[in-house]
Amino acid sequence: MAAALPLVRVDGAACATPADAIALSPADAEPIARIFKALGDPTRVRLMSLIASSEGGEACICDLTAPVGLAQPTVSHHMRLLVEAGLASREQRGRWAYYRVEPAALARAAGFLRA
Repeated sequence: MAAALPLVRVDGAACATPADAIALSPADAEPIARIFKALGDPTRVRLMSLIASSEGGEACICDLTAPVGLAQPTVSHHMRLLVEAGLASREQRGRWAYYRVEPAALARAAGFLRA
């Protein structure tokens, strides 16, 4: 014969903080999801690292292709996704685009991970 399990009463007083009380709102979750999606590709993580470590904290698209071993249009595509996610900014100078890392976006993502 199977043993009967005791009935446990669960009421509001016995529960911990409800999960939805600390959940991000959809408006807050969307930009964070874009950041993590953009960083979900190893090439884009490498591009961010290359830009951040470049002299003056910026890099020309022409200097980013060789280190990642990709053609300029492919690197431009990756950079467009990083800019759209707010992780990098772009400045056109004549024929070339120059990119900078946006520290505020990285801080926002890091803050979410610490919370």
